[in-house]
Amino acid sequence: MRAPVDHIEAPPFPLKLRWINSAPLRIDQQLGRPMLIEFWDFCRPNSIRTLPYVKAWHERYEPDGLRVIGVHASGFEPSKDPDAVAAAVERLEVPYPVVVDEEFEIWKLYGNLGWPARYLFNAGARLHDYHYGEGDYAGTELAIQELLGVERPVLEPLRPEDAPDAVLAPQSPDVEGPYSGPYEAGGVWAVLDGRGAVTANGATIPVDHPGAYPLIEHPRSTRGELALQTGPDVGCYSVCFTPGLA
Repeated sequence: MRAPVDHIEAPPFPLKLRWINSAPLRIDQQLGRPMLIEFWDFCRPNSIRTLPYVKAWHERYEPDGLRVIGVHASGFEPSKDPDAVAAAVERLEVPYPVVVDEEFEIWKLYGNLGWPARYLFNAGARLHDYHYGEGDYAGTELAIQELLGVERPVLEPLRPEDAPDAVLAPQSPDVEGPYSGPYEAGGVWAVLDGRGAVTANGATIPVDHPGAYPLIEHPRSTRGELALQTGPDVGCYSVCFTPGLA
């Protein structure tokens, strides 16, 4: 757990933003229940890897009073279209309200630093806990339980590198646009749009929607060489690397 931060109040949601899965929500309407705000982008691999935990927390703790709200802020061209966000929410089966932060208005109010980022507020809409990036899923879930006054086993790690005691190796930095060359990581992803396919080290990956596509997965952090080829109707906006066990 981090040092107490309960002097920070949840900023209000700006008016006239598009909401998915819900009518527009106001912060003052959430008073009396804990609230988890998750900044994400459906084109970012780190957001996609975190998403199953956020969905599970909604399912596990919404009956106990937790409100989960996704704030979608686009970091790539394909995820800037609000209709594409709505399609991704449906495709990814996101069950909780999502607000589309097209102009980064909410992002700026929070002084947010990146994707994913989660902010847990208590029933008085004051910040209780926060986390940037992947990881510390057990810590967030225990903080949720603390606010709700419940105790139960936390979710099992979905991947070995998500375990609280996992030691991770630094991964290669993300590369803009299509990339082929050396890397070191637990996984290789690409941000793709269009229709067709790409091949990564001889494996064919169909592309039928904008988003983050896994290309290569390793059981541990691995040094490798990526050979990526994109079809004529597929655009590659970035190649991204995710961490692996040291």
